[in-house]
Amino acid sequence: MTPPVKRNYQTVRRAESARQTRRAVVAAAADLYLQDGFGRTTVDAVARAAGVSRKTVFRSAGGKVELLKLALDWAVTGDDEPVPLAERVELAYLAAHVDGVAIMADWAELTAAIGSRLAGLSLVLTEAAGLDPAARELRSQAQAQRHAGATAFADFLAARQLLRPDVSLRRAADLVWLYSDPTIYQRLVVERNWSHEEFVHWLAGTVSTQLLE
Repeated sequence: MTPPVKRNYQTVRRAESARQTRRAVVAAAADLYLQDGFGRTTVDAVARAAGVSRKTVFRSAGGKVELLKLALDWAVTGDDEPVPLAERVELAYLAAHVDGVAIMADWAELTAAIGSRLAGLSLVLTEAAGLDPAARELRSQAQAQRHAGATAFADFLAARQLLRPDVSLRRAADLVWLYSDPTIYQRLVVERNWSHEEFVHWLAGTVSTQLLE
């Protein structure tokens, strides 16, 4: 019975080592993208920053666009766990509310938290889209996914009869998609020096005025 246990332990250790390497590679790529931009960052530079070989970069995460996608995905959720945002506890907590003000306050807090992690990388993605067709497709997919999430939130508000009667589901989804854009966080908090709390308060109030009855 001992050999199988030993092999299982070794398999777990190898998997964890590979995961740690992947984290280091993606983190190095994200830092370089933010510092030097997508165009000037090379796979060799990522390898040096992560302390691994060029081959390991490709084996563990992929090329430049794949590295950017992973960095974006992990920034959205806050970690590299294979749990979609829709299944996270933050959304479950938001869904438990019935009061529109409380719902919007939680939504604004969640949106700001994501924006704080994603703002810089979102600008990197815009730059990359102008340089690489695969990055352009990645940006298109990211925007579509964010609009799908905005539509789901608009449906959620409508199901609870919280939307203003003069706001259609389509308009509500478009407004949620607009205000959840991480570049808004970048402009107001990073560039205009708003505090995170000021941004959350503004976002909740603005979107409530636009959407809630």
